[in-house]
Amino acid sequence: MNQKDRMLAELPYKAWLDGLIEERTAARRLVHQFNHLSPDAREEQEAVLRKLLGQVGEIVHIEAPFRCDYGSNISLGNNFYANFNCTILDVGKVVIGDNVMFAPNVSLYTAGHPVHPESRNSGYEYGIGITIGNNVWLGGNVIVNPGVTIGNNVVIGAGSVVTKNIPDNVIAVGSPCRIIREITEEDRKYYYKDREFDVTDYM
Repeated sequence: MNQKDRMLAELPYKAWLDGLIEERTAARRLVHQFNHLSPDAREEQEAVLRKLLGQVGEIVHIEAPFRCDYGSNISLGNNFYANFNCTILDVGKVVIGDNVMFAPNVSLYTAGHPVHPESRNSGYEYGIGITIGNNVWLGGNVIVNPGVTIGNNVVIGAGSVVTKNIPDNVIAVGSPCRIIREITEEDRKYYYKDREFDVTDYM
């Protein structure tokens, strides 16, 4: 098993061996190209994303600048939107469902290092995958740590650090992120806190 195989198997690996530097460099060339395209070059942006990322659904838009390690370990569902300064460290696999929105400065970190200094200084690191379900909204400056699964229909409040799995149909916030309540049918009529929709075509 080479170092890339170890990385994708969520085992300790060394990031400078077996062609991993070259893969990251190739990804960074595409990231650089994407981040320097004209804002109205939508077709070119999409073409670069489809070349960079492992899987891209229909209607996917990422605002530049965007950063990732490999790109090939990222799978995006349909109708994905990421606002400015999205960072995805895709040492481990990142699987994102349909109808997912990221506010500015969202970061997904599959990468990590051992806690003990001698183990950490050995050069071994790891990547443990992140999974995000359908109909999820991550607020600004949210950080998702390695190994986390976020369920369907979840809202994560701005500034949260998600260290543990989050189940379906909840609002969660904080550092560390904690569930504050379920999302219910009553929430349908509000667009912000206690402010009700004044239109009828929002359903």
